[in-house]
Amino acid sequence: MLLYYLPDDLELQADSPETILQVSLRAGIPHTHVCGGNARCSTCRILIVEGLENCLPRNEKEQAMADKLHFSPSIRLACQTMIQGRVKLRRLILDDEDIELADQTRRGAVAAMVGQEKRVAILFSDIRGFTSFSEKLPAYDVIHVLNRYFHEVGQVITAHGGYIDNYMGDGILAVFGVEYPVDAPLCAVKAALDMIKVTDTHIKPYMESNYGNSFEIGIGIHYGDAVVGTIGARNAKRETVIGDSVNFASRIESANKDLGTNLLISDDTYMQVRDKVKLGKIGFVSVKGKTGEHQLYEVVGVNE
Repeated sequence: MLLYYLPDDLELQADSPETILQVSLRAGIPHTHVCGGNARCSTCRILIVEGLENCLPRNEKEQAMADKLHFSPSIRLACQTMIQGRVKLRRLILDDEDIELADQTRRGAVAAMVGQEKRVAILFSDIRGFTSFSEKLPAYDVIHVLNRYFHEVGQVITAHGGYIDNYMGDGILAVFGVEYPVDAPLCAVKAALDMIKVTDTHIKPYMESNYGNSFEIGIGIHYGDAVVGTIGARNAKRETVIGDSVNFASRIESANKDLGTNLLISDDTYMQVRDKVKLGKIGFVSVKGKTGEHQLYEVVGVNE
């Protein structure tokens, strides 16, 4: 039984019934283990690069920590993991700063999601012309209008199984499929249509009667791979999504202005929902850093 360590570039023999942490410490590798190797923290965690099938299944203590921190199958606790063949791994906690960020035993520690790649539906929404409109309003009214809108559409997003990842001025980034991946693209499309509906029936009349101003939103949806994890300073962490898919969804949303539409979806999204949606216009968009043009589809309804 062999263990190949990264970034140490070192191969070691493992003797049954040693854990990976015990092999590390026997060889003098500075393998972090704040709780003493008792599965009460995650600082000894490792990424199994190759040979996951040669790792014995998680025991009860490791599984409890994996559930708490949303570990993917390839993230293991070295203090609990034993092997039965060749395994290539990477130590994930390497210095004092890493320890401070990852220590789950310190008082007030908040459970965090380790970064992992997931296929999710990403929804970007933006209010048309709100910046110029907001310049005419008192500050209180601007925040009041935004909060009223965010409350309405936030309920819609939650009802369809998504969550708001971030607010960007008058824009919203919502994600579908992190916890419940089944039908994530369709859930995102249905949420978008209901966001437009609630805007038309609740927000727009309110704005017209109180401020003499119309209210329109644009939405873009892309279904693709993104990195999902918890980021931020130690006491201000939050879960978020990162990657090209996020940027692409934002670019799709912006294309509504050129096409005169309210809801556009990418081709990857369309392939997942094509038998369940009603289409309007079809357009194309170029994306910085990507070659060629990408086809976009306007969705005007769903087939019930």
